[in-house]
Amino acid sequence: MHSPTPDQRRHARVILNRLVKRYPDATTALDYVDPWQLLVATVLSAQTTDENVNKVTPALFAAYPSAHDLAEADPDDVERLVFSTGFYRQKTKSIISLSIDLVDRFDGVVPKDLDELVSLRGVGRKTASVVLAEAWGMPAIAVDTHVKRVAHRLGMTTERDPVKVEADLAAIYPEDRWSGISMRVIQFGRDICDARTPRCWECFLADRCPYPDKTPRPD
Repeated sequence: MHSPTPDQRRHARVILNRLVKRYPDATTALDYVDPWQLLVATVLSAQTTDENVNKVTPALFAAYPSAHDLAEADPDDVERLVFSTGFYRQKTKSIISLSIDLVDRFDGVVPKDLDELVSLRGVGRKTASVVLAEAWGMPAIAVDTHVKRVAHRLGMTTERDPVKVEADLAAIYPEDRWSGISMRVIQFGRDICDARTPRCWECFLADRCPYPDKTPRPD
Protein backbone atom coordinates (compact mmCIF):
# COMPACT_ATOMS: atom_id res chain seq x y z
CA MET A 1 0.00 0.00 0.00
CA HIS A 2 2.37 2.65 -1.26
CA SER A 3 -0.21 5.42 -1.54
CA PRO A 4 -3.54 4.78 0.22
CA THR A 5 -6.67 6.18 -1.39
CA PRO A 6 -8.91 8.64 0.48
CA ASP A 7 -11.43 5.82 0.99
CA GLN A 8 -8.75 3.59 2.51
CA ARG A 9 -7.67 6.38 4.85
CA ARG A 10 -11.27 7.05 5.85
CA HIS A 11 -11.85 3.33 6.48
CA ALA A 12 -8.76 3.17 8.69
CA ARG A 13 -9.71 6.35 10.55
CA VAL A 14 -13.18 5.04 11.38
CA ILE A 15 -11.67 1.81 12.70
CA LEU A 16 -9.14 3.55 14.93
CA ASN A 17 -11.68 6.06 16.23
CA ARG A 18 -13.97 3.22 17.30
CA LEU A 19 -11.07 1.38 18.91
CA VAL A 20 -10.13 4.53 20.84
CA LYS A 21 -13.73 4.88 22.02
CA ARG A 22 -13.85 1.22 23.11
CA TYR A 23 -10.36 1.18 24.64
CA PRO A 24 -9.62 4.77 25.67
CA ASP A 25 -6.79 3.89 28.06
CA ALA A 26 -5.22 0.93 26.27
CA THR A 27 -1.59 0.49 27.25
CA THR A 28 0.70 -2.46 27.71
CA ALA A 29 -0.29 -4.80 30.53
CA LEU A 30 3.38 -5.34 31.37
CA ASP A 31 4.50 -3.85 34.68
CA TYR A 32 7.58 -1.61 34.49
CA VAL A 33 9.06 1.52 36.04
CA ASP A 34 11.50 2.59 33.32
CA PRO A 35 12.29 1.90 29.64
CA TRP A 36 14.90 -0.75 30.46
CA GLN A 37 12.42 -2.76 32.52
CA LEU A 38 9.86 -2.50 29.71
CA LEU A 39 12.47 -3.63 27.18
CA VAL A 40 13.34 -6.71 29.24
CA ALA A 41 9.70 -7.49 30.04
CA THR A 42 8.72 -7.24 26.38
CA VAL A 43 11.44 -9.69 25.38
CA LEU A 44 10.20 -12.07 28.09
CA SER A 45 6.60 -11.73 26.87
CA ALA A 46 7.26 -13.63 23.64
CA GLN A 47 4.97 -16.68 23.42
CA THR A 48 3.55 -16.24 26.90
CA THR A 49 1.07 -13.95 28.64
CA ASP A 50 1.81 -10.55 30.12
CA GLU A 51 0.43 -11.92 33.39
CA ASN A 52 3.11 -14.62 33.46
CA VAL A 53 5.80 -12.04 32.83
CA ASN A 54 4.49 -9.79 35.60
CA LYS A 55 4.82 -12.69 38.04
CA VAL A 56 8.56 -13.09 37.43
CA THR A 57 9.80 -9.54 36.82
CA PRO A 58 9.57 -8.28 40.44
CA ALA A 59 12.13 -10.87 41.57
CA LEU A 60 14.18 -10.42 38.40
CA PHE A 61 14.45 -6.65 38.79
CA ALA A 62 15.03 -6.92 42.52
CA ALA A 63 18.04 -9.13 41.79
CA TYR A 64 19.19 -7.07 38.78
CA PRO A 65 18.02 -3.45 39.15
CA SER A 66 19.80 -2.14 36.05
CA ALA A 67 21.30 -3.14 32.73
CA HIS A 68 24.74 -3.04 34.38
CA ASP A 69 23.62 -5.66 36.91
CA LEU A 70 21.96 -7.97 34.38
CA ALA A 71 24.93 -7.69 32.03
CA GLU A 72 27.08 -9.39 34.68
CA ALA A 73 24.49 -11.96 35.75
CA ASP A 74 25.07 -15.71 35.95
CA PRO A 75 22.81 -17.21 33.26
CA ASP A 76 21.84 -20.12 35.51
CA ASP A 77 20.48 -17.70 38.11
CA VAL A 78 18.52 -15.76 35.51
CA GLU A 79 17.13 -18.94 33.98
CA ARG A 80 15.68 -19.95 37.33
CA LEU A 81 13.94 -16.59 37.65
CA VAL A 82 12.40 -16.53 34.16
CA PHE A 83 11.77 -20.28 33.79
CA SER A 84 7.96 -20.03 33.98
CA THR A 85 7.77 -17.69 30.96
CA GLY A 86 8.86 -20.51 28.64
CA PHE A 87 11.82 -20.66 26.23
CA TYR A 88 13.78 -19.59 29.28
CA ARG A 89 17.26 -20.39 27.95
CA GLN A 90 16.84 -18.25 24.83
CA LYS A 91 15.12 -15.47 26.78
CA THR A 92 17.91 -15.46 29.36
CA LYS A 93 20.51 -15.23 26.60
CA SER A 94 18.57 -12.37 24.98
CA ILE A 95 18.09 -10.21 28.07
CA ILE A 96 21.69 -10.65 29.22
CA SER A 97 23.01 -9.91 25.70
CA LEU A 98 20.87 -6.80 25.26
CA SER A 99 22.01 -5.58 28.68
CA ILE A 100 25.66 -6.10 27.72
CA ASP A 101 25.08 -4.15 24.50
CA LEU A 102 23.32 -1.36 26.39
CA VAL A 103 26.22 -1.04 28.83
CA ASP A 104 28.94 -1.26 26.19
CA ARG A 105 27.38 1.09 23.67
CA PHE A 106 24.83 3.28 25.48
CA ASP A 107 26.13 3.42 29.07
CA GLY A 108 23.16 1.31 30.18
CA VAL A 109 20.57 3.78 28.88
CA VAL A 110 17.86 2.58 26.47
CA PRO A 111 18.12 4.60 23.24
CA LYS A 112 15.08 6.45 21.88
CA ASP A 113 15.76 5.31 18.33
CA LEU A 114 14.34 2.35 16.42
CA ASP A 115 17.52 1.53 14.51
CA GLU A 116 19.64 1.69 17.65
CA LEU A 117 17.16 -0.46 19.58
CA VAL A 118 17.04 -3.22 16.96
CA SER A 119 20.85 -3.21 16.86
CA LEU A 120 20.77 -4.66 20.38
CA ARG A 121 21.08 -8.43 20.47
CA GLY A 122 17.73 -10.06 21.26
CA VAL A 123 15.67 -7.00 20.33
CA GLY A 124 13.41 -7.22 17.29
CA ARG A 125 11.41 -4.55 15.57
CA LYS A 126 8.19 -5.35 17.45
CA THR A 127 9.89 -5.12 20.84
CA ALA A 128 11.61 -1.86 19.90
CA SER A 129 8.32 -0.35 18.72
CA VAL A 130 6.57 -1.32 21.96
CA VAL A 131 9.24 0.47 23.99
CA LEU A 132 9.17 3.60 21.82
CA ALA A 133 5.38 3.86 21.83
CA GLU A 134 4.72 2.87 25.44
CA ALA A 135 7.67 4.31 27.34
CA TRP A 136 7.89 7.60 25.45
CA GLY A 137 4.72 7.91 23.34
CA MET A 138 6.87 8.13 20.22
CA PRO A 139 5.41 7.28 16.80
CA ALA A 140 5.86 3.54 16.40
CA ILE A 141 3.62 0.64 15.41
CA ALA A 142 4.36 -2.76 16.95
CA VAL A 143 3.12 -5.64 14.81
CA ASP A 144 2.50 -8.86 16.70
CA THR A 145 0.25 -11.77 15.69
CA HIS A 146 -2.89 -9.90 16.82
CA VAL A 147 -2.06 -6.75 14.88
CA LYS A 148 -1.18 -8.71 11.77
CA ARG A 149 -4.39 -10.77 11.92
CA VAL A 150 -6.73 -7.86 12.65
CA ALA A 151 -5.18 -5.55 10.04
CA HIS A 152 -5.53 -8.27 7.44
CA ARG A 153 -9.13 -9.11 8.32
CA LEU A 154 -10.16 -5.47 8.36
CA GLY A 155 -8.69 -4.88 4.92
CA MET A 156 -5.91 -2.53 5.98
CA THR A 157 -3.21 -4.74 4.49
CA THR A 158 -2.83 -7.74 2.24
CA GLU A 159 0.68 -8.46 3.52
CA ARG A 160 1.75 -11.30 5.82
CA ASP A 161 5.26 -10.14 6.65
CA PRO A 162 5.18 -8.04 9.88
CA VAL A 163 7.53 -5.38 8.48
CA LYS A 164 5.30 -4.91 5.43
CA VAL A 165 2.17 -4.86 7.61
CA GLU A 166 3.82 -2.14 9.70
CA ALA A 167 4.62 -0.17 6.55
CA ASP A 168 1.01 -0.41 5.34
CA LEU A 169 -0.36 0.79 8.68
CA ALA A 170 2.19 3.59 8.80
CA ALA A 171 1.12 4.67 5.30
CA ILE A 172 -2.60 4.65 6.07
CA TYR A 173 -2.44 6.53 9.40
CA PRO A 174 -0.92 9.92 10.20
CA GLU A 175 2.27 9.68 12.23
CA ASP A 176 0.78 11.38 15.29
CA ARG A 177 -1.61 8.43 15.72
CA TRP A 178 0.89 5.60 15.37
CA SER A 179 1.67 5.15 19.07
CA GLY A 180 -2.01 4.60 19.91
CA ILE A 181 -2.65 1.81 17.42
CA SER A 182 -0.96 -1.39 18.56
CA MET A 183 -2.23 -1.85 22.12
CA ARG A 184 -5.82 -1.10 21.09
CA VAL A 185 -5.68 -3.55 18.19
CA ILE A 186 -4.08 -6.16 20.44
CA GLN A 187 -6.85 -5.77 23.02
CA PHE A 188 -9.49 -6.01 20.29
CA GLY A 189 -7.78 -9.12 18.96
CA ARG A 190 -7.90 -10.71 22.39
CA ASP A 191 -11.47 -9.66 23.23
CA ILE A 192 -13.29 -10.11 19.94
CA CYS A 193 -11.23 -10.83 16.83
CA ASP A 194 -9.92 -14.16 18.05
CA ALA A 195 -7.69 -16.16 15.74
CA ARG A 196 -9.86 -19.29 15.66
CA THR A 197 -13.37 -18.13 16.55
CA PRO A 198 -13.82 -14.38 16.17
CA ARG A 199 -16.91 -13.04 17.95
CA CYS A 200 -18.21 -11.41 14.79
CA TRP A 201 -21.82 -11.28 16.00
CA GLU A 202 -20.91 -8.77 18.71
CA CYS A 203 -18.13 -6.90 16.88
CA PHE A 204 -18.38 -3.11 16.83
CA LEU A 205 -16.37 -3.12 13.60
CA ALA A 206 -18.47 -5.71 11.74
CA ASP A 207 -19.81 -3.14 9.27
CA ARG A 208 -16.23 -2.17 8.33
CA CYS A 209 -14.97 -5.75 8.03
CA PRO A 210 -14.55 -7.51 4.65
CA TYR A 211 -13.42 -10.77 6.32
CA PRO A 212 -15.34 -13.50 4.44
CA ASP A 213 -15.40 -16.21 7.11
CA LYS A 214 -17.36 -14.39 9.81
CA THR A 215 -18.46 -16.50 12.74
CA PRO A 216 -22.27 -16.82 12.88
CA ARG A 217 -24.14 -15.96 16.06
CA PRO A 218 -24.28 -19.06 18.27
CA ASP A 219 -27.73 -20.60 18.77
